[in-house]
Formats: sequence, structure tokens, C-alpha cells
Amino acid sequence: MKTIGRRIRRTEDARLMTGRGTYMEDLQPLPNLHHAAILRSPYPHARIKGIHTERAEQMPGVKGVVTGRDVARWTQPFPVGVTAPVEYYSLAVEKVRFAGEPVAVVVAKNRYLAEDALDAIEVEYEPLPAVVDIEKALEPDAPVLHDQVGTNIANDRTFDYGDVDGAFSEADLVVSHKFNFPKFSATPVETYGVIAHHDPSENHFTIWSNFHGPFTLQSVMAAALQVPSNRLRIIIPKDIGGSYGIKSGVFPYMVLMAVVSKKVGLPVKWIEDRQEHLFASSSGTDRVTWIEAAVKRDGTITGLKMKIVDNVGGYIRAPEPASLYRTHSNTTGAYKVKNLRMHTVAVMTNKSPTGLIRGYGGPQHYFPLERLIPMIAKQLGMDPADVIRKNLIAKDDFPYRTASGGMYDSGDYQKGFETVLECAKYDEWKKRQKEARAEGRYLGIGLACIVEPSGSNMGYITMALTPEERAKSLPKSGCAEGATVSIDPMGGISVRISTVPSGQGHETVASQIVGEVLGVDPHSVRVIAEMDTSTSPWTVASGSYSSRFAPVGSSAVYHAAQKVRKKILEIAGKQLQVPSEALELKDGKAIGKDDPSKSVSLRRLIGSAHWNPQALPEGVEPGIHETAFFTIPTAMPPDEKDLVNGSVTYGFVADAVLVEVDPETGQIDILDYVTVHDAGKLLNPLIVDGQILGGLVHGLGGALYEELAYDANGQFLSGSFMDYLCPTATEIPPVTVKHLETPSPLTPLGAKGLGEGNTMSAPVVIANAVADALQPFDLSIDTLPLTPDRIWSLIRKAENKQPILEGEK
Repeated sequence: MKTIGRRIRRTEDARLMTGRGTYMEDLQPLPNLHHAAILRSPYPHARIKGIHTERAEQMPGVKGVVTGRDVARWTQPFPVGVTAPVEYYSLAVEKVRFAGEPVAVVVAKNRYLAEDALDAIEVEYEPLPAVVDIEKALEPDAPVLHDQVGTNIANDRTFDYGDVDGAFSEADLVVSHKFNFPKFSATPVETYGVIAHHDPSENHFTIWSNFHGPFTLQSVMAAALQVPSNRLRIIIPKDIGGSYGIKSGVFPYMVLMAVVSKKVGLPVKWIEDRQEHLFASSSGTDRVTWIEAAVKRDGTITGLKMKIVDNVGGYIRAPEPASLYRTHSNTTGAYKVKNLRMHTVAVMTNKSPTGLIRGYGGPQHYFPLERLIPMIAKQLGMDPADVIRKNLIAKDDFPYRTASGGMYDSGDYQKGFETVLECAKYDEWKKRQKEARAEGRYLGIGLACIVEPSGSNMGYITMALTPEERAKSLPKSGCAEGATVSIDPMGGISVRISTVPSGQGHETVASQIVGEVLGVDPHSVRVIAEMDTSTSPWTVASGSYSSRFAPVGSSAVYHAAQKVRKKILEIAGKQLQVPSEALELKDGKAIGKDDPSKSVSLRRLIGSAHWNPQALPEGVEPGIHETAFFTIPTAMPPDEKDLVNGSVTYGFVADAVLVEVDPETGQIDILDYVTVHDAGKLLNPLIVDGQILGGLVHGLGGALYEELAYDANGQFLSGSFMDYLCPTATEIPPVTVKHLETPSPLTPLGAKGLGEGNTMSAPVVIANAVADALQPFDLSIDTLPLTPDRIWSLIRKAENKQPILEGEK
């Protein structure tokens, strides 16, 4: 029964589409559950001179108030992945560093009483100067957020690979530019939610949350709470209302509510509202990139120099600086560039802290890299497609080692790129563009090719440290994931996974894999997607991030199912008196490969394992309950030369876009969008296409609409969906999706991750198309999002030949 690779409809949809999902707000796991509300700072930067909670504590229904003093007493600052002594607590202690930072928590019988009591808390603030601009935060006289650090720089490293100076000295052309990427976020249907309970008899914490990992943060939480890790139990429901990465950032609130429960002696529940989510939850990093390319006359790129500065907000918090280093191994993208120099900086400003958002690091990285391609083409008088062709890694080069240590496992980038040109009818687009120009209309064509990393090697985060600093501790690496397949005495098959899905379809694909391996209908397989750190098979790498289910999570399921299959066939071999290798599982039976008359039902074999263990083959244990953990050997720690393979598989995405820009209004219309993906073996093409469209719309938001905006004084300006615009169904352009499949040699099913690629490629391919459309105005497209007012302003200044001043883009 071949089910892997089939377009099977998602089993999750039956409950989700009929309103039977169970989310954080639905949970009532304990009696006497009370509710928490959070008081937040209205100032982006201020000293806390005093907090007066007496009035709030005396209000009817209020059970207690928690302040930074309590948090400092009962917790340690969260561990961070950098050497800068940044102290970050779950509540502000002595100082606030971004508007919206939690200052106090009220617990009451219900949410309404708790929120009413917030107004009775009086906080004495001493406002301080704020800084939100990346470049201004780097200046020597900038306001310093953390006195003990003495600077706003949280991390600063330089990397040199190959002969960069030689490449630039021999270049026929050097193309350079500065690019600005915005701070934007994710907007899942369900916001953050936490239920916490402290058991004082054992000093044990149980926390229910829609946290999605990575579960290396469980150790971060345990360290902050000052308890052994086995006294911090985290439970994640199977439905968490979407994430897109942002729910990795719920962990400070998990610790906060644990402290609240400890102080008031009650189980507490906190549900974030939408304004809080936009204001203070998490976001992607805004970034400034200075990039230079050394180029030959034929378009060959021989070297790259990059200075990358990420704004991590008021604090650098785990798992940051992940966004800065996630793409380190694939910095050169799909291009064969062996000389690379990077200067990477994480800077703190008075904005909300950042974290993992879909494609984290990728949209920020590919925006400058792929914008550079048409700029090179323009200076050389070449077609951008020919510059891409000139530099793509060739099929025969795989497996390909990048300059910075990435190991691209497989691919045919040239075929993928030619496929997108063919599907887009590139030559016809160029003809349409020429005709439109003659009519006074502005059509533009954008191209982009990116490499999509998936299955993070946890070691990449330690690139924030020097080789000498890394050598002082245990080497960090790995991408391991676990899964358990069990069969009960009546033949019911269950799979327990720890990848904490947030809507991607893990349950469906896991049932497909187990169904095929065991020769049963996948709909008969039940998948348990709840995560419980006390009972689930998990590792520090577990979780739903970096598109890791297809390469790693599914592989763990496959190996667990294979262990069950092997055991069943051994039992069948004894009963049928034939070697187990002569049998196969098919249609609910163990059947002889060459002699179908030799058969026994799966139900009977399972019954034997449970009901008649004395009759089992020698060495076979009773019961059927197998756990497997999977990792990939190429996930090694960074070496002494700062080479690291930061992900375990690498897919490929090629995009082509046709847009029209109205110069009178600045409006951008996407006329056509073609995207070609190579993610190895597709486990379920139906789910794959859904993930691609979701990632594309997320990237569309970053390209045209979304920005968490602040004024120069650090006040937040995007506190509702009236101000923070997200694309909806009506903004989705015509999209053509095509696939290539070059299986990964590193995963048992040949699968790679997928779902973040267009989040990475859409912002830059749309920017390339808009720049191409507006070539007659001779202006630069180097800042996102491309809102109508921004485009209109650029055109007006270009028409008037007025210089565009810094900060006006």
C-alpha cells in the first residue's frame, strides 16, 4: 500500500474545520484556576523608581500582584547565547527597555477583575532617552540600554573565507549597496497562552502552553526558575492555533506565570490579547546590510563582502542571535562563490525583542543578495537571467561545500531556474513589458533563486562565539528528533511525535509513513501530537521550526515504524516457519514474497506479542512499543576555522514575478507569480502546495504591507490591524507552483524541508520586479515594505531630481 508521496487530505482538518480543535483558551486542566493580567510599560526606556500595588491587592477578587522584585528573588536572568552580560528577566527589574515590556502581573478570580486591577497599580518612571534606529544605536553617544554591557552591541563577529582581497583586487567591477529590511511579524489566529501550576511539596512546575520549541529552551526556562529540568514539566496541546515561528517567544511568559503561581499559591492562566501580541510578543529582526560583490566582465561573481547588523530589540534573548546565523552556511545562496567576508553584529534598541519567525534570517539575507543580481546585470548590460545562469551551482557539483561550510546535499539548480523561466514564458513577459512601456505603463519582471535550509543543526547558534570561546564548553551540534510507534493488544496503531505541529500536517504525513511501512490503511493509524516533556520522546532539538519535520521528524517516524515492522516479521517468521526476510507486510497481513500462501494476519501477530509472549522468538520482547531517534551525521559542531553546516538539508526555490506599478498612486499589482521548488521527495504534494502558498503570502506581507513601526522616540505605532496590515485572500496574486524532486541522500525518504522558501524569496523577487518596472525613474529599491506612499515618494523625488535623504525611504 503505497501512501508516501500521495495527495492524501489532511486528517487534522476534520476537527479544525468543524470547530472541534482544542486550544489554550479551551483548557481547564486544574480546579480553582485563576486568571492573570499584565501591566506593561508605556515608556520605551525608563528607570522604575517605585511600584505601588496596595490598592490593587485590596480590590475584590484579587489574589495577588507580582512585580520585578519577586521575579528577581525567585529567578535568575535567562541564559543567553552571547558573552555580553545582558540580564533579561520575565518582568522588568529596575528598568524598562521597550514600550510594552511587562512590569507587573495581577491575579484574580477572572480576567475582568485582573485587568480592572491593573489601573490601580501606580508605577513611578524616570524616562530616559530612547534609540530605535540601528545605525544610531551603534554610534558612540547613543543611549545605552544595559549599563553593565556598556554598549548596545550584544554580539560582534567577523568571518573570512577564501581569498576575498584577491577576488576584489582582480575584479573588473565592484557593485555595492546598503539595504534595509523591516521589523515584521507573524499573526497566528491564537495568540500566546499559558497555564502554570507550582507544587510546593516538590518545588515542581507544570506548564501548559502553545509553545512550539525549540526545546533547548526548556533548559533555559529551568535555569531561570532554578530547578532541575525534571521538575519543569511542559505540556503542549495538539492544536496551538498557528505559529509561523512566533510561539518560540512565549517562553518568558511561561517562566513568568510559573513565578506568579508560586507566589499566589494558585494555578494561573494568562491569554494574550491581540494588542499585546503586536506590541510585545516577538518579531523578526529588522536588519541593515552593506553588501559588495566582486564581478568579472562576463557576470561571474568571484567574491562577496557583507556587513550585517540585526536589531534584536531591548534584550537579546534565546534563541537569538539565531536570525543572524541561521543562514551563515548558505550565505552565498545558490551561487558558486568561494570568497566571502562577513561582519555580523547584533545590536539592542528600544524595540520589542526578536525571535524565530517563518524563514528567520532568510528574508533578511536574500533581500540584499538577490537585489544585487539585477544591479550587476544593469552595470554590465546583461539580462539578469544570464547573470543568474553564470553563477548557479552546477548539478555535477553536488554535494556542494559552500565557502562558509554548508553541505548542500543535492539539487539541480540550473534545471529549476530554466523551469521557472519556461513556466513564466519569460520572453513573452519581456515583450509585454516593452509594449507596456510604449503605452506609458510600467511593467517589471523580477527573478530570484534561493537555497532553503531545513533541519537546523543546533551548533550554528554557537557561531556567535569565537572558536576559543566554543572550546571551553561541550561541542554543540545535532538535529535529533524522536518518535514512538506502538500497537495495543487489539491491534490499534498509535504514533507519538514530538515535533509540536502548528498546522503543517504532521499528523497526516506520520500516518502515511506508518501506514506504508506496516502495510495498513493510514486512516487507521492514530497520531498523538501533544507534547509532554515527562512522557514524550524528545531532545533539545525537538520542536516545530526550521522546516525540520520532513527531513528529521518524518525520519524518526519512519525508523520507529521500521523497528515495529522488523519485530512483527520476526514473530511471523517463527509462526510460518520461514525466514523473516522472506516476508512482507501487505494489506494487514504478513505474506511470503515468493509464496503468498504463506500468510498470517497482522492482528494475530500483534495478539501473540501481547497475549502469548512465551511463544515469541528468542530475544523478542513482549508488547509492541518502539521508539526511534534520528539525526544526520553532517550536523557537526562548528570547527576551529568557523566552518559550519548549519542545516542538514537544502532545498531550492526559483521565482519569477510580473508586476505593474501605477506611478500616480504608487500602487503595485502582481500580475503573475511563478515559483519552482525542489524539496527532495514530496511526502504529500497536497500539503506541500498549501505550505508553499502560506509561505508566499507571509513573504508578500513583508514585501508590500507589514512593518512593526516605531516613531523616533520609541513609541509603537502599529498596535492594531488598522495600522499593521496583513495580506488577506483578496491580495493573493495568481500563483503557479511547479516541483522538481532531487531526493536527499541523507534522509531515508529523500525528503527535505519546505514551507519557508517563499517567505524568503517573495520580498526580494517582488522588489526586483518593482525596481525593473521603475527603471525609467532611475531610483533605488532598497527598503521594504514597498507601500504605495513609499513608492509614490520615491517617484516624486526622482521626477523632481531631489536627493532622497537618509531616513526618508
